[in-house]
Amino acid sequence: MNRTLRLALPLAVLAVLLAAIGYWNIRPESFMERRSAAPGENAIDFYVENARSVQFQADGTLHYRMSAERLEHLQTTDVTHLTRPDLHLYRGSEYPWRVQSLRGEVLPGGQQVELLDEVRVARTDAKGRPTILTSSHLSVFPEREYAETATAVRIEAANGVTTATGLQAYIKDGRMILPANVRGQHELR
Repeated sequence: MNRTLRLALPLAVLAVLLAAIGYWNIRPESFMERRSAAPGENAIDFYVENARSVQFQADGTLHYRMSAERLEHLQTTDVTHLTRPDLHLYRGSEYPWRVQSLRGEVLPGGQQVELLDEVRVARTDAKGRPTILTSSHLSVFPEREYAETATAVRIEAANGVTTATGLQAYIKDGRMILPANVRGQHELR
């Protein structure tokens, strides 16, 4: 697997991780609206519309900008639903990773983040070359620094396209495994 793809995927997964962490940096109690619900109903105990979060690194450089059209926290399950989460992960760089999906779910305690429907992770480097990873689903486990999917994955880079069924990304180790049906079309320069 080429070096660009090996570096791109772990950073993409890290971006998803930071989106989940960024959500918890929002002070939900300042946006809370309570409604009474019947016992056993999956009541929303708070929601946030047009959520925005910005975080800086210790040296003052921009770490990330995260937004979502809506966040809904379900009281009985402790699951948070995200509508159109959008993360720009800078990590002090001029060239951010952008992580988007139509929907997302942060499971209890932030242990797992599910990105659902039209998942897109993209970045353009200093030379204007894009790298884009797309899938219909991506599960991220922030504490384990790991992400996976069993769905189809497409990775478009400056020198070609790689497709596969499934993905296992080990962020800390900087490696990814494409377990099945891997196909690549790469251009030699």
